[in-house]
Amino acid sequence: MKIRTDRLKTGFALAALAFFGLSRAALAGEPQALELIKPANDYVGKKVRDKITGLRSEKSVASVTPNIWYVVYYDHDSTFKTAEVKFGAGQELEVRHPMRQPFAYINDKNLLDPKILKVDSDKAIKTAMAEPLLEKLNIRATQLWLQNIDGVPTWKVRLWAQKLRHPNDDAEIGDVFISADDGKVIRDDLHINRVD
Repeated sequence: MKIRTDRLKTGFALAALAFFGLSRAALAGEPQALELIKPANDYVGKKVRDKITGLRSEKSVASVTPNIWYVVYYDHDSTFKTAEVKFGAGQELEVRHPMRQPFAYINDKNLLDPKILKVDSDKAIKTAMAEPLLEKLNIRATQLWLQNIDGVPTWKVRLWAQKLRHPNDDAEIGDVFISADDGKVIRDDLHINRVD
């Protein structure tokens, strides 16, 4: 009987540890965009490392936080001067040299300096969603881009909100541009009438 009790105690202890581990993993969350720069450097060559021209996400699904990200590098030796590392849920999925430019114009003058990037994607989303025009809307999804715009590292946050007449559908309602240096809104291009 003692052996059986000891096995039960051991089983409960292991189950508790597993539950605690899973809970901690869930609370830790996925890495934010800027946190992916260091691991992305491990997947590109020495000449390309740290030559980041931008980051971008895919549209988020079932949350306002995207979980598919691309770290985009300037690569002088590739056809379109671009290398990108794709991450899903914080894990590297693919390294490629796209056959198109992901941003308007790629060159080594548009590189982002990680030392001055103080605002990560989570803060950019919170700032965008705090815009007064959006106060009464139910924001359901976002998509983000980080690149130098007129020499300023800028987050572009695209937003989708729940439609009023068809609540199962979403409407793209525009973009908010936020400085990645000080976190201030630079400008917005919002069209909240699209939720009608």
